[in-house]
Amino acid sequence: QVQLVESGGGSVQAGGSLRLSCEASGYTVGSACMAWFRQAPEKARDGVAIIARNGGTAYADSVQGRFTISQDNAKNILYLQMNSLKPEDTAMYYCAASPRLGVCYRGSWRAGDGMDYWGKGTLVTISS
Repeated sequence: QVQLVESGGGSVQAGGSLRLSCEASGYTVGSACMAWFRQAPEKARDGVAIIARNGGTAYADSVQGRFTISQDNAKNILYLQMNSLKPEDTAMYYCAASPRLGVCYRGSWRAGDGMDYWGKGTLVTISS
C-alpha cells in the first residue's frame, strides 16, 4: 500500500522560505514521476512542480525561479524548496506520485492527470 506523508508546512512572512518534504512508503522515489500540487481556499487544485525519474523538472510559471523540486532516492523523500514566498502562495500543498513515467510528460500534468497516489497535504500560510 502506497503512503505519501507531507511535512514542513507552516506560517511565514512574505519573502521567507520553507522546505516541504514528502516521505513515501510502498513507492520508490525516483522510480517514475512525482509532483507537488496546491489548493488555495475556494480555488481548484493546481500543479506546482513535477520531477521525472531522470531528474527532469517542470514548474508552473507562478513559481518558476522561486521553487525547486528535488528527490532523495536514498531517503525515499521528495522535497519542495520554496523561496521568496508570497501571500498568493498560501495553500494546502499535496505530494503526488505515479508509477508511469509518461505521466510526467503529459501536457495536462498540472491538472493531476495520471497521478495515482496522493498525500493528505501540509498547510502553507504566507503573511504580508
